[in-house]
Amino acid sequence: MSEHQGRALADLKAEAQARADRNAYPLIGLDPADVRSVLARLKSLDRDEWAREWSAAAERHRDRGDDVAAWRYYSFARWPVPLDSAAKKLAYQNAVDAYLRHARTLDPPFEVLRIPFEGAEIVAYLQLPKVAGPVPFVVAISGLDSTKEDLAERFAPLLERGVGFATFDMPGKGQAPIQLAAGAERMFSVAIDHLLARPQIDASRIVIYGGSFGGYWGCKLAVTERERVLGVVVQSPPVHEFFSREFAATAFDNAEYLFDLAPAMMSLYEGVETPEDYLRIIPDHSLVAQGFIGRPTAPMLVIAGVQDSQVPIADIDLLLHSGETPKDAWINPAGGHMGRQAQGWRDPVIFAQVTTPWILRTLGVAQAR
Repeated sequence: MSEHQGRALADLKAEAQARADRNAYPLIGLDPADVRSVLARLKSLDRDEWAREWSAAAERHRDRGDDVAAWRYYSFARWPVPLDSAAKKLAYQNAVDAYLRHARTLDPPFEVLRIPFEGAEIVAYLQLPKVAGPVPFVVAISGLDSTKEDLAERFAPLLERGVGFATFDMPGKGQAPIQLAAGAERMFSVAIDHLLARPQIDASRIVIYGGSFGGYWGCKLAVTERERVLGVVVQSPPVHEFFSREFAATAFDNAEYLFDLAPAMMSLYEGVETPEDYLRIIPDHSLVAQGFIGRPTAPMLVIAGVQDSQVPIADIDLLLHSGETPKDAWINPAGGHMGRQAQGWRDPVIFAQVTTPWILRTLGVAQAR
């Protein structure tokens, strides 16, 4: 596939610029003037051209010594996933490299974890606050197009509250050692084993966070790790209807997602080469089909938007109404995916006003008045 699926070039340019102008995902932190300049140079929907133009912008920031900006532009160059583009694959590696250059300057220190796993390794990022340990801790899992680098930036403010965190790419993404498959949540159980063995981490005060497809793993771990965690936050998690053939087919022309939703989804699975492959295998990944819905869970916070076109609100209703464990919920009637809106309830606002207070309360961390 050589074209961005779902939008004509002019429409893609207009939508990307509009999101940059309001500092909206996935262009959070990109300068609107820079974005306008790059978009003006794009002549086609070719993925390699896309990656080269955004990478050129990243290199200008890199040459000025601004590794944070370089990471953001390289990351948008590879967005949503590298797929079949050599330039996007290079942009992804350059994004990781830029982020790690930035990370070397961080205080408290930033650590790259390499956890042995089935003949390979789980690569994760760890940061701990500069306080006497052991400290409360968050395990954060990326979604379809977000990465462990995105989550490390998002969770960094918790360090000031005495909370540490580790961030992970979900199976099928980034540096994860396995593809998305039944049972792939075992990767996170192995990682939690490793984390809880560290004396700096309070094994009795752990919360898991998963956003978008990361919430799928959060739902699974709320069951499998319920004895080891105090709570789980899931934000717009796919649960059951999302995995139906009928709903999965809507990914091929979804307008809420910027572009390439269906190809990005297909890339998560081993051996999925065609849309029909994808539609055939996806029902097997429903949390109902895999026996997770209705089982005892850790306490949960469920965040979602009723107008979400990427994950049906029926999935959220099913999750909230299943099992015997009470759940907290923050549901935005006017919100789209992740509960976000174009104005007001943007991603950073939801994280600061909804996600963070619940995490701190669950971990028993005093909140500022």
